[in-house]
Amino acid sequence: MNSATGSDDPRDYLVEQGFENYTNADHATWRILAKRQREILKGRIADQFLEGLDRLGIGEAGIPDFRVMNQRLEAATGWEVVAVPGLIPDLAFFRLLADRKFPAGFWIRKPEQIDYIEEPDIFHDVFGHVPLIMQPIYADYLEAYGKAGLVAAEHGALKRLARLYWYTVEFGLAQTPEGLRIVGAGIASSPSETVFSLESPSPNRVGFDLARVMRTLYRIDDFQETYFVLDGIEAWPSLDLDRLIPLWKELEAKEDIKPGDLQPDDRIISRGDGTYHRAKSKSAA
Repeated sequence: MNSATGSDDPRDYLVEQGFENYTNADHATWRILAKRQREILKGRIADQFLEGLDRLGIGEAGIPDFRVMNQRLEAATGWEVVAVPGLIPDLAFFRLLADRKFPAGFWIRKPEQIDYIEEPDIFHDVFGHVPLIMQPIYADYLEAYGKAGLVAAEHGALKRLARLYWYTVEFGLAQTPEGLRIVGAGIASSPSETVFSLESPSPNRVGFDLARVMRTLYRIDDFQETYFVLDGIEAWPSLDLDRLIPLWKELEAKEDIKPGDLQPDDRIISRGDGTYHRAKSKSAA
Protein backbone atom coordinates (compact mmCIF):
# COMPACT_ATOMS: atom_id res chain seq x y z
CA MET A 1 0.00 0.00 0.00
CA ASN A 2 1.13 3.55 -0.67
CA SER A 3 2.40 5.96 1.97
CA ALA A 4 2.93 9.57 0.95
CA THR A 5 1.60 12.96 2.01
CA GLY A 6 -0.26 15.50 -0.08
CA SER A 7 -3.63 15.95 -1.74
CA ASP A 8 -6.18 13.16 -1.39
CA ASP A 9 -7.56 13.85 -4.88
CA PRO A 10 -6.15 11.21 -7.25
CA ARG A 11 -6.47 13.58 -10.20
CA ASP A 12 -3.57 15.55 -8.77
CA TYR A 13 -1.23 12.62 -9.41
CA LEU A 14 -2.30 11.27 -12.79
CA VAL A 15 0.26 11.80 -15.54
CA GLU A 16 0.90 10.52 -19.04
CA GLN A 17 3.02 7.40 -19.24
CA GLY A 18 5.23 9.04 -21.85
CA PHE A 19 5.87 5.77 -23.67
CA GLU A 20 7.76 7.58 -26.41
CA ASN A 21 10.28 8.86 -23.86
CA TYR A 22 11.67 5.47 -22.86
CA THR A 23 15.21 4.90 -24.08
CA ASN A 24 16.67 1.75 -25.58
CA ALA A 25 18.42 1.24 -22.24
CA ASP A 26 15.06 1.42 -20.43
CA HIS A 27 13.57 -1.24 -22.67
CA ALA A 28 16.71 -3.36 -22.29
CA THR A 29 16.36 -3.20 -18.50
CA TRP A 30 12.74 -4.36 -18.78
CA ARG A 31 13.76 -7.25 -21.06
CA ILE A 32 16.39 -8.43 -18.59
CA LEU A 33 13.92 -8.27 -15.68
CA ALA A 34 11.01 -9.87 -17.54
CA LYS A 35 13.03 -12.73 -19.04
CA ARG A 36 14.68 -13.59 -15.73
CA GLN A 37 11.52 -13.38 -13.68
CA ARG A 38 9.31 -15.33 -16.05
CA GLU A 39 11.80 -18.18 -16.00
CA ILE A 40 12.00 -18.21 -12.18
CA LEU A 41 8.20 -18.08 -11.80
CA LYS A 42 7.56 -21.25 -13.80
CA GLY A 43 6.06 -23.85 -11.48
CA ARG A 44 5.99 -21.38 -8.62
CA ILE A 45 3.26 -18.89 -9.50
CA ALA A 46 -0.47 -19.28 -10.10
CA ASP A 47 -1.22 -20.27 -13.69
CA GLN A 48 -3.69 -17.36 -13.86
CA PHE A 49 -0.79 -14.93 -13.45
CA LEU A 50 1.08 -16.30 -16.46
CA GLU A 51 -2.15 -16.33 -18.46
CA GLY A 52 -2.63 -12.66 -17.57
CA LEU A 53 0.86 -11.79 -18.79
CA ASP A 54 0.15 -13.44 -22.12
CA ARG A 55 -3.32 -11.96 -22.59
CA LEU A 56 -2.10 -8.47 -21.77
CA GLY A 57 0.99 -8.71 -23.94
CA ILE A 58 3.29 -8.09 -20.98
CA GLY A 59 6.38 -9.82 -22.28
CA GLU A 60 10.06 -9.55 -22.99
CA ALA A 61 9.88 -7.18 -25.97
CA GLY A 62 10.11 -4.08 -23.79
CA ILE A 63 8.12 -1.80 -21.49
CA PRO A 64 4.38 -2.18 -22.17
CA ASP A 65 2.43 0.73 -23.62
CA PHE A 66 -0.44 1.44 -21.19
CA ARG A 67 -2.69 2.50 -24.07
CA VAL A 68 -2.43 -0.92 -25.70
CA MET A 69 -2.53 -2.88 -22.46
CA ASN A 70 -5.58 -1.02 -21.16
CA GLN A 71 -7.68 -1.94 -24.18
CA ARG A 72 -7.32 -5.61 -23.21
CA LEU A 73 -7.66 -5.01 -19.47
CA GLU A 74 -10.81 -2.88 -19.77
CA ALA A 75 -12.41 -5.45 -22.05
CA ALA A 76 -11.73 -8.22 -19.52
CA THR A 77 -12.55 -6.61 -16.16
CA GLY A 78 -13.29 -2.92 -16.65
CA TRP A 79 -9.99 -1.85 -15.10
CA GLU A 80 -7.29 0.43 -16.43
CA VAL A 81 -3.73 1.19 -15.41
CA VAL A 82 -3.02 4.87 -14.80
CA ALA A 83 0.43 6.41 -14.56
CA VAL A 84 1.55 8.20 -11.39
CA PRO A 85 4.97 9.70 -10.58
CA GLY A 86 5.55 7.54 -7.49
CA LEU A 87 3.92 6.71 -4.18
CA ILE A 88 0.67 8.60 -3.58
CA PRO A 89 -1.34 9.27 -0.38
CA ASP A 90 -3.54 6.49 0.95
CA LEU A 91 -6.90 8.13 0.24
CA ALA A 92 -5.95 8.95 -3.34
CA PHE A 93 -4.80 5.35 -3.76
CA PHE A 94 -8.05 3.95 -2.32
CA ARG A 95 -10.15 6.20 -4.53
CA LEU A 96 -8.38 4.99 -7.63
CA LEU A 97 -8.88 1.33 -6.71
CA ALA A 98 -12.55 1.96 -5.87
CA ASP A 99 -12.90 3.40 -9.39
CA ARG A 100 -11.18 0.34 -10.91
CA LYS A 101 -8.00 2.20 -11.74
CA PHE A 102 -4.61 0.78 -10.77
CA PRO A 103 -1.88 3.40 -10.19
CA ALA A 104 1.51 2.43 -11.59
CA GLY A 105 4.81 4.24 -11.56
CA PHE A 106 5.93 5.01 -15.12
CA TRP A 107 9.69 5.05 -14.47
CA ILE A 108 12.00 2.04 -14.55
CA ARG A 109 14.98 1.26 -12.34
CA LYS A 110 18.55 1.85 -13.47
CA PRO A 111 20.73 -1.09 -14.57
CA GLU A 112 22.63 -0.97 -11.27
CA GLN A 113 19.28 -1.43 -9.46
CA ILE A 114 18.34 -4.62 -11.30
CA ASP A 115 18.20 -6.70 -8.12
CA TYR A 116 16.71 -4.21 -5.66
CA ILE A 117 14.98 -0.82 -5.51
CA GLU A 118 13.40 0.87 -2.51
CA GLU A 119 10.42 2.43 -4.29
CA PRO A 120 8.26 0.37 -6.68
CA ASP A 121 8.89 1.04 -10.37
CA ILE A 122 6.98 0.12 -13.50
CA PHE A 123 8.31 -3.43 -13.46
CA HIS A 124 6.97 -4.12 -9.97
CA ASP A 125 3.69 -2.32 -10.59
CA VAL A 126 2.90 -3.68 -14.06
CA PHE A 127 4.63 -7.06 -14.27
CA GLY A 128 3.90 -7.88 -10.62
CA HIS A 129 0.39 -6.50 -10.11
CA VAL A 130 -1.51 -6.20 -13.36
CA PRO A 131 -1.69 -9.79 -14.71
CA LEU A 132 -4.05 -11.00 -11.96
CA ILE A 133 -6.37 -8.02 -12.54
CA MET A 134 -7.42 -9.93 -15.68
CA GLN A 135 -9.18 -12.34 -13.27
CA PRO A 136 -12.68 -11.01 -12.40
CA ILE A 137 -12.66 -12.24 -8.79
CA TYR A 138 -9.31 -10.58 -8.10
CA ALA A 139 -10.38 -7.42 -9.90
CA ASP A 140 -13.46 -7.28 -7.67
CA TYR A 141 -11.32 -7.83 -4.58
CA LEU A 142 -9.12 -4.85 -5.43
CA GLU A 143 -12.15 -2.63 -5.98
CA ALA A 144 -13.65 -3.76 -2.66
CA TYR A 145 -10.30 -3.10 -1.00
CA GLY A 146 -10.31 0.48 -2.27
CA LYS A 147 -13.82 1.07 -0.95
CA ALA A 148 -12.93 -0.53 2.39
CA GLY A 149 -9.86 1.69 2.64
CA LEU A 150 -11.96 4.84 2.39
CA VAL A 151 -14.11 3.62 5.28
CA ALA A 152 -11.10 2.45 7.28
CA ALA A 153 -9.71 5.97 7.18
CA GLU A 154 -12.85 7.19 8.95
CA HIS A 155 -12.55 4.48 11.63
CA GLY A 156 -8.83 4.82 12.36
CA ALA A 157 -8.19 1.38 10.88
CA LEU A 158 -5.77 2.16 8.06
CA LYS A 159 -3.05 0.01 9.59
CA ARG A 160 -5.42 -2.98 9.42
CA LEU A 161 -5.96 -2.45 5.70
CA ALA A 162 -2.25 -1.91 5.11
CA ARG A 163 -1.50 -5.30 6.66
CA LEU A 164 -4.20 -6.99 4.61
CA TYR A 165 -2.79 -5.53 1.38
CA TRP A 166 0.73 -6.51 2.36
CA TYR A 167 -0.07 -10.12 3.16
CA THR A 168 -2.38 -10.73 0.18
CA VAL A 169 -1.84 -8.38 -2.76
CA GLU A 170 1.91 -8.01 -2.18
CA PHE A 171 3.06 -11.20 -0.42
CA GLY A 172 0.22 -13.69 -0.63
CA LEU A 173 0.46 -17.41 -1.33
CA ALA A 174 -2.37 -19.79 -2.27
CA GLN A 175 -3.09 -23.48 -2.10
CA THR A 176 -3.58 -25.24 -5.43
CA PRO A 177 -3.92 -28.92 -6.43
CA GLU A 178 -0.26 -28.68 -7.50
CA GLY A 179 0.89 -27.23 -4.17
CA LEU A 180 1.58 -23.73 -2.88
CA ARG A 181 1.70 -21.00 -5.50
CA ILE A 182 2.55 -17.30 -5.43
CA VAL A 183 -0.21 -14.71 -5.86
CA GLY A 184 1.46 -11.61 -4.36
CA ALA A 185 3.06 -8.99 -6.61
CA GLY A 186 5.90 -8.27 -4.20
CA ILE A 187 6.99 -11.87 -4.54
CA ALA A 188 6.16 -12.15 -8.25
CA SER A 189 8.50 -9.27 -9.14
CA SER A 190 11.39 -10.42 -6.91
CA PRO A 191 13.58 -13.35 -8.04
CA SER A 192 15.04 -13.92 -4.58
CA GLU A 193 11.74 -13.78 -2.68
CA THR A 194 10.09 -16.01 -5.30
CA VAL A 195 12.39 -18.83 -4.22
CA PHE A 196 12.50 -17.90 -0.53
CA SER A 197 8.72 -17.72 -0.06
CA LEU A 198 8.13 -21.26 -1.30
CA GLU A 199 11.35 -23.16 -0.66
CA SER A 200 13.17 -21.72 2.33
CA PRO A 201 12.69 -23.55 5.65
CA SER A 202 12.97 -20.22 7.48
CA PRO A 203 9.52 -18.53 7.20
CA ASN A 204 6.21 -19.67 8.64
CA ARG A 205 3.41 -20.42 6.19
CA VAL A 206 0.04 -20.00 7.86
CA GLY A 207 -3.52 -20.47 6.63
CA PHE A 208 -5.19 -17.14 5.92
CA ASP A 209 -7.43 -15.67 8.61
CA LEU A 210 -8.65 -12.09 8.18
CA ALA A 211 -8.45 -11.04 11.84
CA ARG A 212 -5.04 -12.68 12.28
CA VAL A 213 -3.63 -10.92 9.23
CA MET A 214 -4.91 -7.52 10.34
CA ARG A 215 -3.16 -7.95 13.70
CA THR A 216 0.18 -8.95 12.20
CA LEU A 217 3.10 -6.59 11.73
CA TYR A 218 5.25 -7.01 8.63
CA ARG A 219 8.78 -6.42 7.41
CA ILE A 220 9.41 -3.81 4.75
CA ASP A 221 13.19 -4.22 4.64
CA ASP A 222 13.68 -7.94 4.06
CA PHE A 223 12.01 -11.25 3.28
CA GLN A 224 8.85 -11.96 5.24
CA GLU A 225 8.98 -14.05 8.40
CA THR A 226 5.43 -15.29 7.85
CA TYR A 227 3.43 -15.81 4.65
CA PHE A 228 -0.34 -16.23 4.76
CA VAL A 229 -1.86 -18.81 2.47
CA LEU A 230 -5.25 -18.45 0.81
CA ASP A 231 -7.34 -21.60 0.54
CA GLY A 232 -7.34 -21.31 -3.24
CA ILE A 233 -6.44 -19.04 -6.13
CA GLU A 234 -9.92 -17.53 -6.03
CA ALA A 235 -10.29 -17.49 -2.22
CA TRP A 236 -9.74 -13.76 -1.80
CA PRO A 237 -11.30 -12.57 1.47
CA SER A 238 -14.69 -10.92 1.55
CA LEU A 239 -14.47 -7.26 2.48
CA ASP A 240 -18.05 -6.80 3.61
CA LEU A 241 -18.10 -3.59 5.65
CA ASP A 242 -20.82 -4.95 7.93
CA ARG A 243 -18.22 -7.48 9.03
CA LEU A 244 -15.11 -5.32 8.83
CA ILE A 245 -16.22 -2.39 10.99
CA PRO A 246 -17.09 -4.52 14.06
CA LEU A 247 -13.90 -6.51 13.51
CA TRP A 248 -11.78 -3.36 13.57
CA LYS A 249 -13.36 -2.35 16.87
CA GLU A 250 -12.75 -5.81 18.29
CA LEU A 251 -9.09 -5.74 17.27
CA GLU A 252 -8.48 -2.45 19.08
CA ALA A 253 -8.41 -4.41 22.35
CA LYS A 254 -5.88 -6.94 21.06
CA GLU A 255 -2.12 -6.64 20.83
CA ASP A 256 -0.29 -6.65 17.53
CA ILE A 257 1.48 -9.86 16.56
CA LYS A 258 5.17 -9.79 15.66
CA PRO A 259 5.99 -10.85 12.08
CA GLY A 260 7.53 -14.20 13.02
CA ASP A 261 5.30 -15.19 15.94
CA LEU A 262 2.82 -18.05 15.70
CA GLN A 263 -0.49 -18.22 17.56
CA PRO A 264 -2.14 -21.25 19.24
CA ASP A 265 -5.06 -21.28 16.79
CA ASP A 266 -2.99 -20.78 13.62
CA ARG A 267 -3.50 -23.25 10.78
CA ILE A 268 0.16 -23.99 10.28
CA ILE A 269 1.01 -25.21 6.81
CA SER A 270 4.73 -25.21 7.52
CA ARG A 271 6.43 -24.04 10.69
CA GLY A 272 9.51 -21.98 9.92
CA ASP A 273 12.81 -22.54 11.68
CA GLY A 274 13.70 -18.82 11.55
CA THR A 275 17.26 -19.50 10.46
CA TYR A 276 17.44 -16.74 7.85
CA HIS A 277 16.41 -13.86 10.10
CA ARG A 278 18.41 -15.15 13.09
CA ALA A 279 21.52 -15.21 10.91
CA LYS A 280 20.81 -11.68 9.70
CA SER A 281 20.36 -10.48 13.28
CA LYS A 282 23.67 -12.02 14.38
CA SER A 283 25.57 -10.52 11.45
CA ALA A 284 24.13 -7.08 12.23
CA ALA A 285 24.99 -7.29 15.96
